[in-house]
Amino acid sequence: MATRLVQINMKARDDSALGRFWAEALGWELSSEGPGVTNLEPKGFVYPDPVAVCIDLVASAEPKTVKNRVHVDLATTSAAHQAELVARLKDLGATLADVGQGDVSWTVMADPEGNEFCVLDWHDPVQDTGPIATVVVDCADPRAMADFWGEAMDWTVHKVTDDNAVLRSAKGVGPYLQFLRTPDEKTVWNRVHLDIRPYPGDDLEAEAARLQSLGATPIDLSGTNVTWTVMADPEGNEFCLLAPR
Repeated sequence: MATRLVQINMKARDDSALGRFWAEALGWELSSEGPGVTNLEPKGFVYPDPVAVCIDLVASAEPKTVKNRVHVDLATTSAAHQAELVARLKDLGATLADVGQGDVSWTVMADPEGNEFCVLDWHDPVQDTGPIATVVVDCADPRAMADFWGEAMDWTVHKVTDDNAVLRSAKGVGPYLQFLRTPDEKTVWNRVHLDIRPYPGDDLEAEAARLQSLGATPIDLSGTNVTWTVMADPEGNEFCLLAPR
């Protein structure tokens, strides 16, 4: 049994407006599951497929109060391409952001609702990731995160150090998943989180039990209309275990 990362979930004050920004930024299509839920995926995409990690935007009145612990890095092919993309994103409503990054080769920005993201001018290794090069998760212990997520999913662990750990789909396509060591402590429910799915034919309850045996913690949302399984990884980062598909 195993899962795979299929999408990231982002809270939004206005899911439709923020969806339009990200659709233009990524060159993706948007659709709606209904009021308050906007989906983004590449044109012609057949969900789920490891060539892309999709984005679900869900309306929420909760204000953004701290730097997100999950963000995306956008891929570019050169410094010139980076400059062009940054300019286009500004025209779409993004702004430059200072999260204490100092003098770095990438550009830190924020979308119209303040969600941080980075525009890279490099990636190691440079391979066909699509517009999202990396999904980045802040953490205290990248080695522990690699241990958990390397067992939780069938993604391949490419790199593990004290500072970061990098995984990618075993099929060698799509974006990377990076756990980046940061000094910031988790203080609030993550505004952006990972969604994972088992494969068709897998048992959802058995998979949830397996994840708990690896160190995940179930989160009780009884009394809500949530139909999926909400859990937290060993560092408390919430994630959703969706139905097999």
